[in-house]
Amino acid sequence: MIIVTGASRGLGAAIYARLAMHGLRVLGVSRSISEDALGMERCDVGSYNDVRTLSRRIRQCGEPVEGLINAAGVASMNLALMMPPHMTEALVRTNLLGTIHCCQCLTPLMVRRRTGRIINFSTIAVALALKGEAVYAASKAGVEAFSRAFAREVAEFGITVNCIAPGPIRTGLLHGVTDAQIEHIVSQQIIPHEFSPDAVCDLTELLLDRRADAISGQVLHVGGY
Repeated sequence: MIIVTGASRGLGAAIYARLAMHGLRVLGVSRSISEDALGMERCDVGSYNDVRTLSRRIRQCGEPVEGLINAAGVASMNLALMMPPHMTEALVRTNLLGTIHCCQCLTPLMVRRRTGRIINFSTIAVALALKGEAVYAASKAGVEAFSRAFAREVAEFGITVNCIAPGPIRTGLLHGVTDAQIEHIVSQQIIPHEFSPDAVCDLTELLLDRRADAISGQVLHVGGY
């Protein structure tokens, strides 16, 4: 089983659909799901108790967990001096604490098998130190630092941990970002053009594959930096 958080929208939904299309058993996790959603569990990753409960349910079902993709995230473009406290807390709670909670509670399901893949999500906003995204970038910089250190902690169990840091990709997270702002960010990438969610899905599949056994503790930029 591959667990994908943030699976109801954006990159999480694209990854969930791609893996399911290729015949993998995928469990989607989201704060809000429709009543008739199949293969989905409701869970707020920003709540440690929610994630711990999810972990217990998965353990009880007895299905082996092979990977964890932490794609749940929220974004808000705003100058740090103008960012409302509730939004600052939401960004840190979902992006950073949500990633940590899932790694803490769900990695033990892979430790017992002594193999597994963890993929966390960052952003080009960290590398470029983008104006207007200081709080968002800070939450994702924490994800990168956590991932590098966590990769060392779980390496002995055959588990790899990597980050994918996409440039601007047209999903709901870019709501409110102008075309001019997107073009400016894209121009600073090594490969200066926009990518679709497919590029992220391709990289995700590569990191899940056995051919990626030697890749861990890395931040991989879609678009290059």
